[in-house]
Amino acid sequence: MLADLRPGAVVIGDRAYDSNALLTLVADAGGQTCIPTPRYRKQQRVIDVELYRQRNLVERFFNKLKHFRRIATRYDKLASNFLAAVALAAIRLWTRNYESTT
Repeated sequence: MLADLRPGAVVIGDRAYDSNALLTLVADAGGQTCIPTPRYRKQQRVIDVELYRQRNLVERFFNKLKHFRRIATRYDKLASNFLAAVALAAIRLWTRNYESTT
């Protein structure tokens, strides 16, 4: 997935993806990383905190998608049908935020 990384792209990940091989791969492609360093590393990198917080929003969205049984178990055999189910579930999650509470 990182083989087609464009120059100037930002790769965001959690502490588990902090490896020298990944960091050099992204740097050689001309990209930037937003991966916090684990506490055991002697050199701590500075990351953009606001950008890293947006990663959490994406992770929570995928977690909410997994609550839909059809998506979690992938009943659909065709990728187009599965993508349509993901789109419908995403629309349902999105409209929940805009429902009237009165």
